[in-house]
Amino acid sequence: MREDLNTINNITYNLEKIFPDAQDFLPLLGTDYIEFYVGNAKQAAMYYKTALGFQSLAYSGLETGIRDKTSYVVIQDKIRLVFTSPMDNNNTEITDHIIKHGDGVKVIALWVDDAKSAWKETTSRGAESYLEPIEVEDEFGKVVKSGIKIYGDTVHVFVERKNYNGVFLPGFQKWKSKYNPKDCGLKYIDHMVANVGWGEMNKWEKFYNETMGFANLITFDDKDISTQYTALMSKVMTNGNGRVKFPINEPADGLKKSQIEEYLDFYNGPGCQHIAVATNDIVKTVTEMKERGVDFLIIPNSYYDTVGDRVGEIIEDMKVLKEHGILVDRDDEGYLLQIFTKPFTDRPTLFFEIIQRRGAQSFGKGNFKALFECIEAEQARRGTL
Repeated sequence: MREDLNTINNITYNLEKIFPDAQDFLPLLGTDYIEFYVGNAKQAAMYYKTALGFQSLAYSGLETGIRDKTSYVVIQDKIRLVFTSPMDNNNTEITDHIIKHGDGVKVIALWVDDAKSAWKETTSRGAESYLEPIEVEDEFGKVVKSGIKIYGDTVHVFVERKNYNGVFLPGFQKWKSKYNPKDCGLKYIDHMVANVGWGEMNKWEKFYNETMGFANLITFDDKDISTQYTALMSKVMTNGNGRVKFPINEPADGLKKSQIEEYLDFYNGPGCQHIAVATNDIVKTVTEMKERGVDFLIIPNSYYDTVGDRVGEIIEDMKVLKEHGILVDRDDEGYLLQIFTKPFTDRPTLFFEIIQRRGAQSFGKGNFKALFECIEAEQARRGTL
């Protein structure tokens, strides 16, 4: 287990290319963990175990000497999720975050070799500090952490764990549980999508480029991502080795309220809209998740009338993809399969994308229209379109 944790995000899929426009002053080894601030950490962790097949990993709370918050950590292959709740009203950062946003992503932690250098490089280039470098240790070694603020109330925490062999981080103990359902085949974080306000996309593109050395991998304008009623724009930012990718969405003018505007209204500001998790067998993963109660967007049957002509020959049975509502798209390097859940929270904010890449490095541009029409149908049912 410790060997697996210390080699997290040793990704073997075809993304080890170097993006020449990215700078190398902030080398990132991958995504270390994602932390959610939630109203009930224990229940949230149990839901993700049940519905998505995560396993118990670590716990921090009263029993470990932490008085103001409780955290449960779950793991599936190279994905670690942390669910944190306040223990009293004095922990205003967590409490205020939950009141304002509901359950949502607070920390996107990035695995680095030198957390002090990461903080120095980013803050010297204009990033606002969230956490000055600190060293935390226990009998299993030492971890160095630092952090910067990004869009909305979201933050990046840099984690240096090369001198640590514990279960997760100092202050955590092994979460022992007899209830560990079979996994659903989720492998790693493929990308995480940010929703920002009107006219803010270029601001955050510049931030990731100048502050963190990311390159603009691809840009989608409102002609690429639009329907009869709504539109948005997006820029995909990537670090140099391609292991960390952040699409950044902003609203665009349309006849009705876009999904980005709906998100901003209910989340009360910018934040993480969805997390794309990779699988090697999307049909098996989606089948398992559906049996566990996860709801996915419903794709109209008409989508499959022409998708075969557009994407050409694929390994999967198109009838099975149609049965599950799995979308297909192709680029110059191969094709991908993807499907999107309905929101995981009562507010129509955070959702998940399940993605399987068969060579393709793109993001499903050919599926945008069908996907957003499905999202609009959900908005109409909620009365927010």
